[in-house]
Amino acid sequence: MDIENSKAQMRKGVLEFCILSVLSQGEKYPSDILEELKSAKLLVVEGTLYPLLTRLKNEGLLNYRWVESSSGPPRKYFTLTNDGVAFLKELTGAYKELSDSVQTLINQNL
Repeated sequence: MDIENSKAQMRKGVLEFCILSVLSQGEKYPSDILEELKSAKLLVVEGTLYPLLTRLKNEGLLNYRWVESSSGPPRKYFTLTNDGVAFLKELTGAYKELSDSVQTLINQNL
């Protein structure tokens, strides 16, 4: 079994949650999101982030606004919608339950 593939699947499973968590801090440009994920040791590439942002926007969890840039084309800045805030709250509870369950199993088998 390929451990790197298993690790990648685990990261993919929480990536949506992590993106919403980053955006809960306020409006962010995608490169800022990538930087925060990188600083948390979640390496994500633009080719993964942009489709996720688009899907989350299409699901009504995110809004964006265009901001003119002095050094190039306008930039999209993303924020959570009210539905996004509520969804993140639900995900946070579900993640805590899952994390507690996994930690219980790990502790029982040490």
